[in-house]
Amino acid sequence: MGSIEKDPREDVVQAWYMDDSDEDQRLPHHREPKEFVSLDKLAELGVLSWRLDADNYETDEELKKIREARGYSYMDFCEVCPEKLPNYEEKIKNFFEEHLHTDEEIRYCVAGSGYFDLRDRNDAWIRVWVKKGGMIVLPAGIYHRFTLDSDNYIKAMRLFVGDPIWTPYNRPHDHLPARKEYIESFIQAEGAGRAVNAAA
Repeated sequence: MGSIEKDPREDVVQAWYMDDSDEDQRLPHHREPKEFVSLDKLAELGVLSWRLDADNYETDEELKKIREARGYSYMDFCEVCPEKLPNYEEKIKNFFEEHLHTDEEIRYCVAGSGYFDLRDRNDAWIRVWVKKGGMIVLPAGIYHRFTLDSDNYIKAMRLFVGDPIWTPYNRPHDHLPARKEYIESFIQAEGAGRAVNAAA
């Protein structure tokens, strides 16, 4: 009776801490034992997620509402696979370089799947597996990287506020205002909150 309802987003967005192995980046890289990360914990790092109807993205009211509420005026698609992406090997290498952006990175997986790796507060890697129907927003200023999983295919909708700027700033770029704002909003803010709670 009292069982906790499973979050439907977990069917399309899952996260876990990564091991330190430098084996093929497209493998899951779970720690032993596996250490999963909740979507609530991702939200504490500023990472938002939704489960949407990927088969009907043209007419999906939910997607429309998100776009209107968050001001995502620009939209295009990016297919990442050896057959569709020019300079595939080079691009995959670039995507997997740790970097940040000065704007949000919004990705909605409408087919296939892939891994978005991001740093937690202690600089440990969290691997976020986004599958068909999953949409995530990485906040401006968070260090992250992307790779395909072993299926070697993702088709992602990219959303943006205004004209898209996809410039990656490879780590370290701690002097950028977006990085400083991210640290203030999500790294220091949480630490301060914990201190207050401990004293209460």
